[in-house]
Amino acid sequence: MQIDPARAKQLRAEYDEQVTKAGKELAGPFMTVSSRPVDRLYDPTDLAGIDYERDINLPGAYPYTRGVHPTGYRGKPWTIRMFSGFGSVEETNQRYKDLLANGNNGLSVAFDMPTLMGYDHDEPWAEGEFGSCGVAVDHLGDMEILLGDLPLGEITTSMTINSPAPVVWALYIAAAERRGIPRAKLAGTLQNDILKEFIAQNEYIYSPQNSMRLVTDTIEFASKEMPLWNSVSVSGYHIREAGSTSAQELAFTLADGVEYVKWALARGLDIDSFAPRISFFFNSHNDFFEEIAKFRAGRRIWARLMREKFGAKNPRSWLMRFHTQTAGVSLTEQQPEVNLVRVAIQALAAVLGGTQSLHTDSMDEAIALPSDKAARLAVRTQQVILHESGVTNTVDPLGGSYFVERLTSDMERDVLEQFAKIDALGGVVPAIEQGYFQKEIADASARFQREIETRDRLVVGVNDFLTKEPTEIPILKMDPDGERRHLARLKKWRADRDADRWGETMRQLERVSREESTNTMPYILDAVNAGATVGEICNLWRRVYGEYKENVVV
Repeated sequence: MQIDPARAKQLRAEYDEQVTKAGKELAGPFMTVSSRPVDRLYDPTDLAGIDYERDINLPGAYPYTRGVHPTGYRGKPWTIRMFSGFGSVEETNQRYKDLLANGNNGLSVAFDMPTLMGYDHDEPWAEGEFGSCGVAVDHLGDMEILLGDLPLGEITTSMTINSPAPVVWALYIAAAERRGIPRAKLAGTLQNDILKEFIAQNEYIYSPQNSMRLVTDTIEFASKEMPLWNSVSVSGYHIREAGSTSAQELAFTLADGVEYVKWALARGLDIDSFAPRISFFFNSHNDFFEEIAKFRAGRRIWARLMREKFGAKNPRSWLMRFHTQTAGVSLTEQQPEVNLVRVAIQALAAVLGGTQSLHTDSMDEAIALPSDKAARLAVRTQQVILHESGVTNTVDPLGGSYFVERLTSDMERDVLEQFAKIDALGGVVPAIEQGYFQKEIADASARFQREIETRDRLVVGVNDFLTKEPTEIPILKMDPDGERRHLARLKKWRADRDADRWGETMRQLERVSREESTNTMPYILDAVNAGATVGEICNLWRRVYGEYKENVVV
């Protein structure tokens, strides 16, 4: 197809004049989920300034706008990785076995709030929270039950844990090694993204500086001991769930990724020793094209940062590999079956955007933890896309779309503008301490809510298309005896361990935690193998580092 730019501009002007005179357009507003205005038409004039080889290129070629693999999903399908965990380790272990039997080829572990905040379940802070939003894990014995009979040497495991991440990771490593699986052969991902906790999710314990020291320890340990493990999954998902726009999600996430790179370089690591194992985790929301553009722009920006800013030589260091989860915040309690449609659209956007792995939310998650049936339907959604839709037949089928390429470039521009604002504040950590990210997200969230309240934005079943039918879907019921078993096992675990060995490993861990020059991971492994619990190690760090209190910005 060939067209003269001047002629394309003339045709566009004639079209706009004709449509305007006809006056048959609806009032709008026509905008994305992020309130980005959308033009009525995109054509070759929107691609002015875009150089094909420089900005788009082939799949698997720098800057990877069209994907990190030359053959896309023709070479390797995405990993079906359902985020799951609830109640006791016994119940969650059975759910994992069911998911693997139903087509999952990777695990993704959700932990409950006491575990996420570094408390054992017999502490007062944990009362009433057992297993309510994930699985409860306190010690190595719990982890061994959680992972029992699962093929750890054949699958990858992702763990959504942040402040206590080094401890929970150590439990996983120790449990695998007790089964004879060397740590160097373990493959998976540790979320370990503490910066986004300060920005959006607020599940932090220690200050940004002390937290970043522990994250850097894990990056260094993985680079030397665990070549198949992603030590950080830089996570925009929670930023988006908190109410950010698509561009904010991408900008803040990539800025966090840059901060982890800077800390690792300051530790003395060579960038190509760790950058290939940095992964990302994004949200896929309702606006189909905006999400696809976000993923494409993200790959392009990260590749240029790694090669041009940080001088990485290994092409694998340039790749933005990412997991995607559909947008939990978009799910509605009203007419929950409609969530199946939302999730299918969001999942398709993630696939067309080139995700490496995918979690599809279950239709009942706005009401309760997913039931077996709802979780199975969520897996089936991915399988229909993979095996029946035809979208995997060709690589990057939307590449070259006037709309998608323009939106990708607009997204890149917006992200670079955000980078400049963050740099002007002194970088990510100073921007966190000044409340910049928090205020930006709060403003975007408030704008979105106003649009719903004024009906500028329709949400099916919430502010239009209402019904009075009662909700009739099965709700998950957890084992009421799970907490009693868990607490009894915790008590016995402490009673049976070698107190002298436990005490010595804890003293050594406290010593190195006060030293900036020593990596804590080997000492954490010693402690958990001696019977130390998540709460005991995190409380040790509470004594050493203190607890961080956020500065509230009004």
